[in-house]
Amino acid sequence: MSATQALLQNRNFLLYLMLRVCLSLSVTSLAVAVGWHIYEATGDALDLAYIGLTQIVPIWGLFLISGWVVDNVPRRRVLQVTITTQMSIYFYLAWVLRDGVDSVGIIYVLLLLNSCARAFVGPAIQSILPGIVHKNQVSHAVSVSSTVWTTAMTAGPFVAGYLLAWFDVAIYWIIASMMILAFVAITLIDEPKVTKSTKREWRDLVLGIDFVWRNPYVFPSMAVDLFAIMAGSVMVLLPIYAMDILQVGPEGLGYMRAMPALGSVVAGLIISKWGSGPHAGNSLFIALALFTLSILVFGLSEIYWLSLLALFVYGASDMISVILRTSIIHLATPDALRGRVNAVNSLFIASSNELGDLRGGAAAAWLGVVPAVITGAACTGLVVLIAWWRSKDLRNLERTEDLQYIEDLPSDDQSKNAELGLKSQT
Repeated sequence: MSATQALLQNRNFLLYLMLRVCLSLSVTSLAVAVGWHIYEATGDALDLAYIGLTQIVPIWGLFLISGWVVDNVPRRRVLQVTITTQMSIYFYLAWVLRDGVDSVGIIYVLLLLNSCARAFVGPAIQSILPGIVHKNQVSHAVSVSSTVWTTAMTAGPFVAGYLLAWFDVAIYWIIASMMILAFVAITLIDEPKVTKSTKREWRDLVLGIDFVWRNPYVFPSMAVDLFAIMAGSVMVLLPIYAMDILQVGPEGLGYMRAMPALGSVVAGLIISKWGSGPHAGNSLFIALALFTLSILVFGLSEIYWLSLLALFVYGASDMISVILRTSIIHLATPDALRGRVNAVNSLFIASSNELGDLRGGAAAAWLGVVPAVITGAACTGLVVLIAWWRSKDLRNLERTEDLQYIEDLPSDDQSKNAELGLKSQT
């Protein structure tokens, strides 16, 4: 029996995949629908920027609290409450917009509340996975779930586009209905055991930050993602390339937007079938080197098919990096701290994407679009080199499954061990 077949016979893992698909489709459909209706009503591009602001601010503001809650409250219960909250918001949004957009203010308020709930969903949904599969299956489970999630995120905008054309503002009732399915999925998942500390101190809130900072595997994995994506992201510049450099029009832009996602799915499927192999640390840095090279090729290319190929490699190498980094973070983190560590990770991921778009747009305005991409590639390469040089433990990691943390100690002792970031390899 293959590793994938064994996972797909795990009822809890199948329900987890259903949960991720429903959440991914709802998030992407909501983004497309709200952006369309707000811009249709106001015609002001700045109003679209405010949507992004409502997404990132709650994650920055709540990551300490959300991580502590995920580590001290049953994770299934956290997801049930947050999904119910989101579902209620979507239904209310559908009712408010039943006759079209009268005021964008109420939409921003609802989006902000929704993002507050999502600040808890991210750490909870990442932290619950290692509890529903065997430790030896965690890396493979991450690759399968990441592939399914990426596929859903890719399909979401296309599905939303058709739903918008068919149903217009009624799309929000459909999005809310997806959350009903998500609630059913999380309710049917067997409750994983959460290891809790018997003490409650204010330092518990920042224990995740302490752990991330001291751990020789987790911090380099998060930091290299933050700075590499922030320095090298090209997604915000694709419309300029499609219009002014490659001159392929909106249809060509659609293919350009799809290629990174397609590369991610293909890479995820390959890793799901054959695994990530040995030399995990070096594989991570090789993937990041390919990511850097793809940015450079895309920035210099004036040939459409070469640009598409570069974007395909961009997405594929990023997916390999995501799977390896996520596996490392899951397996190097004790269960008692998983919520707080994943809250920090969610903050890093959200910041890298948003700041990457900001950096890309500002650099293009200041330097010009091609110099901005080339400079971004150079900075990304520098980040990767520094991370490789400074992170000896990470680059020498052979297999992600070799990472160990102490699970069989009393909870207080385990928390102390986790606080010190102690790790060993077999």
